[in-house]
Amino acid sequence: MLSTLERIDPHDGRIDVLVELVDQLRPRQSRDADYATARLRLLCQLLKANPNRASALHSYMARLLDSRRHASLYTDIGILSTDGFFTELKTRFAYRFLPPALGDTYLADAIDQVLYCETDYLWVKAVPAVYWLQLYDLVHDAAPAAGAPPAHVKRTTALGMLEAIRTLSCRVCALGLEPRLLRSHAEIEDFDSPFLMQNIEVNDYLDGYARLLDGAEGDLDDARHLLVMLDQCDAVVAKIRRNAMNHGTSVALTYLLVALSQSIDRLRKLLFLVDVSGEVPAAPTRDLEMIASDAVLAGVAPPGQHRAAAMSLARELVEAHNNKYAVRDLVADNIDLLARNVTENASRTGEHYVADTRRQLGSMFVSSAGAGLIVGVMALFKILFGYLRAAPLVEAFLVSLNYSVGFVLIHVLHFTIATKQPAMTASRIASELSAKDGRNLDIDSMAELVNKVFRTQTVAVLGNLATVIPTAWAISSGWQYMTGQHLVSTQKALGLLHDIDPLNSLALFYAAIAGVCLFVAGLISGYYDNKALYTRMAQRVSQLRWLGRRLGRERLGRFAAYIENNLGGLMGNFFFGILLGTMPTVGYLLGLPLDIRHVTFSAANFSTAMVALDYNVTWRLVALSVAGFFAIGTVNLVVSFGLALWVALRAREIHFDQGIQLLSSLGRRFVAAPIQFFIGPKDRGPDESGIQARGTK
Repeated sequence: MLSTLERIDPHDGRIDVLVELVDQLRPRQSRDADYATARLRLLCQLLKANPNRASALHSYMARLLDSRRHASLYTDIGILSTDGFFTELKTRFAYRFLPPALGDTYLADAIDQVLYCETDYLWVKAVPAVYWLQLYDLVHDAAPAAGAPPAHVKRTTALGMLEAIRTLSCRVCALGLEPRLLRSHAEIEDFDSPFLMQNIEVNDYLDGYARLLDGAEGDLDDARHLLVMLDQCDAVVAKIRRNAMNHGTSVALTYLLVALSQSIDRLRKLLFLVDVSGEVPAAPTRDLEMIASDAVLAGVAPPGQHRAAAMSLARELVEAHNNKYAVRDLVADNIDLLARNVTENASRTGEHYVADTRRQLGSMFVSSAGAGLIVGVMALFKILFGYLRAAPLVEAFLVSLNYSVGFVLIHVLHFTIATKQPAMTASRIASELSAKDGRNLDIDSMAELVNKVFRTQTVAVLGNLATVIPTAWAISSGWQYMTGQHLVSTQKALGLLHDIDPLNSLALFYAAIAGVCLFVAGLISGYYDNKALYTRMAQRVSQLRWLGRRLGRERLGRFAAYIENNLGGLMGNFFFGILLGTMPTVGYLLGLPLDIRHVTFSAANFSTAMVALDYNVTWRLVALSVAGFFAIGTVNLVVSFGLALWVALRAREIHFDQGIQLLSSLGRRFVAAPIQFFIGPKDRGPDESGIQARGTK
């Protein structure tokens, strides 16, 4: 480190010496704060011991900072571009493999050259701020080196921040007048837009600041009115986010809101740093609190608000710079709200899948029993398609069509597939957690909801099985009676039983794949529900004149409302059928063990095999097969429910760590009333309404 300091030339603006100096501060382990702190303190001691070294470093850094443009560092780093989500995603993918060329014009490029490791922000942030400020003071207060050209770093930095403020203000104004935002908040056109007004206020403020820098007499107007405009901009953004829960959102709108929030936040921080009136308050942040606590631990006075805010912004810029090509951060910032809306729509649907009383459980049983009848017929067509000996892709198309049409019909008839419930009820549970903020959660109330979900799904599975098994038996027996031959051969029947064997086949693994398909179908359902709200599907359909001439205005209105309310269910079931139908073919083409096992189809295949074997089977095989399709159903439910609950919790930023207490409460409920645990409490009165038996929305 000493040799590097000795080589610093105050007349040279090349950055390679600074890169070498930072390399000597960088720890081998990115989070090794002790090593980085020790090296930084050593650097401070070396500068204290030799003022000439401090003077040389002062002139060197002044020349480096004075020769570069600062504005883009504040306007681009840590703030999404205006290119849009998918363009930004493509750019980040490209720059991950081949970064852009760096030059000597912009200060942001200098940071890229000095802090070139993606993990540099970890040790920079881990070192207590007081030591960074101590280094800054040593360099800043040192006398310029003899013969060094004069530099105006303070003026250059201030002008860069002022230029960044103007640029960010124009960007906020432009984004605030985007048609997507206006469509989501039409009231903004009824009064002066705060996005436009803040730009006017910023221009007035910067004009006054320019006169102050030019030496004109008079005081600079404070920026309090400008901060009020920024608060109003924030309020509009927050209102649009809230409205998105009821009216839907899109990736483009979410990207726009994130970029707006980031720009407004950066505007506030820059305004505080350039303020000379003392009237602009610093926004309280956790980073400022940490800087103050670090100073107390180090035994020094806490830094002033301006110094602490500057240090906080510097750390923020370093972290954002290291992560500017990170795809994960971009996706996380923009998908969270969309995921929240998807699961929110599923949560509303999930309310129809939770039974409170025995009468409601009876309604769920009837609804699921109707679905079992249709699945029995679907299982017949699947077997018949196998006899066509069609090409793999043709067979996959036919099987997918069979599944899709059947599941859509189940939805239209308001029947229920039990395994489609978890994706909906998991979101319902997550919404209950969100309402309590996960802190003072009422465990007993949560246990009651989980118990209702458990018994409702159990009854739904039993309802599916109660009709699919006799339906498949009746079809197989009728086929034998009419044709004189079994629907499937003996070898095929043994194969059907082997496919649901939980011990000697991959049945449970394939059941887990089906659970993933169920989870994906739930996301698709929520996505299209969100899309129907955001695009005002009912209004768009009702505007179709050619359809109105055929249906009439009244029926067209009902049809439009049905499409908007059920688009998610229809599309979710349609794509669920495609997922189930194509998975075996994808596995065959790729040579991978990919297939699906679904509890209702497995039960139908069991019944078909029994008829084909003329019931000449051992009781062990029967018991193993029955245990097999029950195990398949359990895996279907657990996998789809677990994935759906995980996504719902992540979308709501909830961390639930009270599982033991929840299980204990469920155990107490079972011991106290085991019968009610499975079949629910008795109906309270004749006015108790049944649940709305709905399809797999």
